Amino acid sequence: MTEQQRASDEAAQAEERAQTPAVTEGTVEALVRTKLAEALGGKRGMVETAVPTLTFTISYVAGEDLRLSIILGVGAALLLGVLRLVQRSSLQYVFTSLFGIGLAAVFAMRSGNAEDAFLPGIIYNAVYAVVLSLSVLVRWPVVGLMIGPFIGNKEDFTSWRGNPAVVKLASRLTWLLVLPCVIRVLVQYPLWLAETNDWANTFALLGLSKVAMGWPLQVAAFAGMVWVLARGRTPLDRTEDTGGAAAGDVADER
Repeated sequence: MTEQQRASDEAAQAEERAQTPAVTEGTVEALVRTKLAEALGGKRGMVETAVPTLTFTISYVAGEDLRLSIILGVGAALLLGVLRLVQRSSLQYVFTSLFGIGLAAVFAMRSGNAEDAFLPGIIYNAVYAVVLSLSVLVRWPVVGLMIGPFIGNKEDFTSWRGNPAVVKLASRLTWLLVLPCVIRVLVQYPLWLAETNDWANTFALLGLSKVAMGWPLQVAAFAGMVWVLARGRTPLDRTEDTGGAAAGDVADER
């Protein structure tokens, strides 16, 4: 390679680095915080998710009328939707809540057992935990897919997989998303079994655990992700190593 060609290549690489924004730990942390805000929808989003479940649970415990309890739960979700429409705000979290209570109603009405309203959530968390775990085991951690477009070659969002440190960090963060799902299943499935088999009257505990272990556990998981990022101080600045590897190498966590 001639000196002119080498200079031309170096200039092209410098221009590419200049056009691509630097990715730092702060960038990734900001991304995590943004995803948290999107997922939770703030305090109102959390309330809108919890109210239909609480309405269904409390009404069934009070009157043991499955049909009425479902109507009240769905009605609570619809009322929240009407309030959103009047205020001309996003219906995203209301739709999520309505879909959840609607699916729960289908399971409960089909079997005639009120506790089966909580079965879709248990199944969802079990499947979600398995999928996320497999993504880590095959070295395609889900969090890596989230931050991939911001790391390495902007035209190839899979380039982050070429850096073991990034894969390791993304895997740790993904495990933190798995943990809440596993906890929910370990707590709620035995309660569901006990109620289904008449071993104990656990319906109220099942409903309360669904609310208590919903967004609170998710908030804890995201807080753990932020803590891991802050503790490790993992720099994600683009650097050019001596071996000519692609930009975006990440130092191992301390």
